[in-house]
Formats: sequence, structure tokens, C-alpha cells
Amino acid sequence: MDSNYISEQVDAKVESIKNNNNVYDVGTVVKINNFIVEIAGLDNVMFYERINISDKAFGYVNSIKEDVVVVALLKIFSPITVGDKASSSNVLYTGVYSNSSIGRVIDLFGEDKLTSKSFDDVRDIPIERKTIPIMDRTTVNRPLFTGISGIDLMYPIGKGQRQLILGDKRTGKTQIGLDTIVNQKGKDVLCFYVAIGKTKKEVKNIYFELVKRGAIDYTTIITAFNDELPPVISLIPYFALSVAEDYMMQGKDVLVVIDDLKRHAEAYREISLLSGKTPGRDAYPADIFYTHSRLLEKGCQHKNGGSVTILPIVETKGGDITDYISTNVISITDGQIVLSAKSFQKGEKPAIDYGLSVSRLGGQVQEEAVKKIGNDVRRKLLSYLETRSVYELVNSDDMSIELKNKFMEGKIILSSLNQYKFSPRSSEEMVEMFKDFADNPEENTTSKVPNNIGPVEMVQPVAPVAPVEMVPTNAPEAVAPVAPVEMAPTSSPEEIVVPAREEAPDFVIESESAPVEAPQEETISPLDYQPSIDSEVAVDAPQMVAEAPVEDPIVVKPEFMVDGEDTDAPQMIASVPEEPEIIGVEDVPVVEESSNSVSDEETI
Repeated sequence: MDSNYISEQVDAKVESIKNNNNVYDVGTVVKINNFIVEIAGLDNVMFYERINISDKAFGYVNSIKEDVVVVALLKIFSPITVGDKASSSNVLYTGVYSNSSIGRVIDLFGEDKLTSKSFDDVRDIPIERKTIPIMDRTTVNRPLFTGISGIDLMYPIGKGQRQLILGDKRTGKTQIGLDTIVNQKGKDVLCFYVAIGKTKKEVKNIYFELVKRGAIDYTTIITAFNDELPPVISLIPYFALSVAEDYMMQGKDVLVVIDDLKRHAEAYREISLLSGKTPGRDAYPADIFYTHSRLLEKGCQHKNGGSVTILPIVETKGGDITDYISTNVISITDGQIVLSAKSFQKGEKPAIDYGLSVSRLGGQVQEEAVKKIGNDVRRKLLSYLETRSVYELVNSDDMSIELKNKFMEGKIILSSLNQYKFSPRSSEEMVEMFKDFADNPEENTTSKVPNNIGPVEMVQPVAPVAPVEMVPTNAPEAVAPVAPVEMAPTSSPEEIVVPAREEAPDFVIESESAPVEAPQEETISPLDYQPSIDSEVAVDAPQMVAEAPVEDPIVVKPEFMVDGEDTDAPQMIASVPEEPEIIGVEDVPVVEESSNSVSDEETI
């Protein structure tokens, strides 16, 4: 330890003796409750005054009651018993800090936790300082780049801002803080990482990660391990911000990452319950909001040019950001970065919930180029995420061209926002990467879709349309579909008269006396239809009509002999004569429509 420090302490003691300030109250321990001790007889003590209990332990005054004083112990060297003597010190408890601590892992007592040795050039740092007046604070308008595209483009952080990071366990909260620290390399920003209630292994891993990235040269890790007493865990963030405020008053920019305030609130709740304070919501004391507000208000932009930027971290459970501690800290800070466990499981890293995250400073701390592109990217991304929640399970074939292009553009933006840990991007790289998504009246949305994916048109279902014009009929039964042939229009929808043809018929009907029944009707396809010329037949279905119809239909009745005798019934002719005899129209009797048979007189 530095000899100058010892000399200063001796001079201070001598001066106090000269001023008769060496008279201290002495009390007696009357109750012990783990690390909370009640002492009687200390009537002139003040809050946060250091109390020494013999040579066994020391702590600070946590609360003052009517008959006793409640002391929270910070160090216990040997077991304390009822009746031990306790003396006041007339000084507020202070932490110990050394300017050589940069690049080290230290605690509240000025000890290097890696080597378990104390620094020589130490000085006392008060746990809490007076609040900086509003008149000494100026506007936050300088950006503090995290190197993370999703934050710097859409939810920027300014120097002097307090931006909350909250999410479930193992969603990347600590990683965002470490990425921000790594990105400050070469930017003249002094960084402090405050580890509250973490294990020694976790702190050691963080230390070596910063060493590999060359960030430990400007970073100090201030820690209170999980095996420390709760009063130490409760005081460590106040001590860290007091050190940061000391550097800010020297005109330096400081970044403080507090990991995490939920563990700090639990330690403070434990102290309060053992001290006899009345519990409130979730058993937290009534002053838990004031505990965090007076801690986070130290972040500001000072008029001398220095600043303290605070990134507090709060752990949630089940993605619930409405719990007591989260809502308190949200109302204190200037914005929040919410991390989603579902996004993390989908491989989106950092797993930022872009719908719930917000920055209350926005473009005020952004460069003009980054601001313009960030606004456009944020608007399109939020529109895509909102649409995806509705159409995520819809078949892509059922989407319109605009919706498909919107999905394609949103997927490209979301994939471009993914980053590996410890791979920060500069503002120039972000502008170059996302410039294609900025609104430009000369470009349309489809130009941002990759070339190998063209616009896909919707295929609308088309009703079946007959290729020919059908003739309406009076038949009640359904008409079979007609093959695509050209149909001739008819003048009457009720019947069609088949004209005569010059070709020979296939049948001969002859009878002398007995009436002959007409041949049964057969269903003939329009393509195979061959009209007979022996009678006029009324049909109800559309039939083929010869190309040259005649005005008066004629019936041709050829006469043939079979074996020299007339036939009494229609006979099938084996072969058709080459030149059948055609009977004239005037010799053919008219066949009435109502008759179904042919009389003898009408037989030729």
C-alpha cells in the first residue's frame, strides 16, 4: 500500500484528535440475525456510517430505530456474539478504488480478485455522491454505437442515455453488453462491467473473452460474487457508478453495464426483510423503486463534455416484462431492448423483439444517413413481422404478388440483422448493407427481391366453358357433354328436320299387308350421326345438319328384292347396290307424325 495513503490517514486522525473529534459512541450487540445486527447505545450515528464490531466484523448503518440501530455487515472475520462491543466512526462508509484497476477484476474493498492482492495506490470512493443538478446536465445528442445493426439502426443509444436490456435467461442479454464494450475499442470510452451475484467461473469467462478481443485495456470488471454477503451485492452498483461519475467529472465518456438489477433487487429485499421493513408487492420493500431510481439517475451528459451511459440488465421469467422490477426500471430508463426466447430458438441472434423494444431518444442521437435508412428499415420490418404473425402458416401459392414480395423483403431484412457475437459493424457497413431497403420513388419493391425469384402470378379458378354453342331443348333429362364440333344454328328449338342425302341408305323397308313397326331409336353420337332419308324425324337434341339443306324434305324409299320375293319385314342387306333406284318425291306418300307404322297402301 502506498506510503502517502498511510500518511494521509495518520494526519487525518491527528487532526480529528486536535479538534476533539476522537470521541466515539460505543454500543452493545443485542441481537444477531445472520448478517443483520442490532446494536444498542449508538445514539449519535447516521445513515451509511461505518460501524466496527470489535475486531470481528464491520458494516454500515442500514436503519435507525427508537432504541437500537440496525447494522448490515459487509465483512465477518469471526463469529459475533451478543454482548460484543460496537463503536461508531463518525465517517460514512466508502469503497476503495485504484486508478490501476483498469483491466482488472476488483471488488468493493479494492482487492484484485484474480491475484487476491490489494492495490497500492488506492483512494476512498464514496458509495453515493450528491445528485448532479439539472442545470449541469445537457442534451443527449451523441451516438454510442453498439456495433449491433438491430440497435444502432432502429433503437439507438446516445452517450448519457440509460437503455434497459431485459429478457429471459440465456437469451443474450449479457452478450449485448459485451458486444457494446468491444465496439468501444479506439473510441476513447472507458467501460465498466458490473457483475452482481455471478459465479467466479462466469466472471472469469467474461474476463478472458474481453482479453481475446483486446477490450480489457479500457475495461474494469467490478464484481460481487454470489457467495458474498447481500449487503456487498447491494452496494456494488452504487460503488461502480460512483467511480464512473468520478471519471465523468474529468470530462471522459464512460459506459457502465450493470448485470443484473433483478439480482440486486433480491439482495436488497433480503436485507429489508431481515431488518424488519414492511414487505410490499412480491415481498419487496416499499422503497425498491427509489433504490433503483437514485442509482440510474447518475447516467447523464454533463456540461463539461463527459458522460455516463448506463445499460442495466433485468432478467425476466416466461417473457413477462410486466413484473414488478421490470416495470419499475422501464419507467426509469430512456428505452428498452427486449429479447425474446422464441426468436432465440428460431436462430435470430441477437434475439431482439423489435415490436416491444423502444428508444425514447430515437433519431436525436443518430447520424443523418443512419437515421434515414433506420426509419425505413424499422417500418418495413415491423410491417413484415405483423403480417407474418397472421400469414405464417398460409400456403405461399395463396398469396398475392405484393404479399409475396413483402414477405421476401422482410425475410431478407431479418436475416441481414443477424450477427455473430463479438462481430460489431461500423455505421458505414450498416448503411451499405441496408441502403437497398431505403424508400426511393424510382425503385419498386420487386427490385429488392433476388433475381432468381420472379413475381408469381395468381392462378384464378376458371369455370368450365363449352367450346360450342348449345341449342336449348325441352327435354327434361340432362344433355351429355358434346364434343367440340361446329354446330349449325336452327330456327326452331323444338325439332330439327333431317334433309335428304344423295348417298344410298343402309336399310330397306317393304311390306305388303302387315304394318311394320318403325325401327327403335338409337343414341348416336353427333360425330357418328348418319341421317336416314326415308322419313322425317323430329329430334329434341342438337344434331348435325348437312351443309346444303333443301327447302322441302324428301323421303326416298328404295326397293330391293331378296331371292326374287318381296320381304314382309325390314331386312339387312349384305351389300349395298352400286346404283340403287331412287324413287321420286311425288311417288312417295306423306308419313304423318302421329303414326308409328306404315299401312299396306303406302307400301311400294
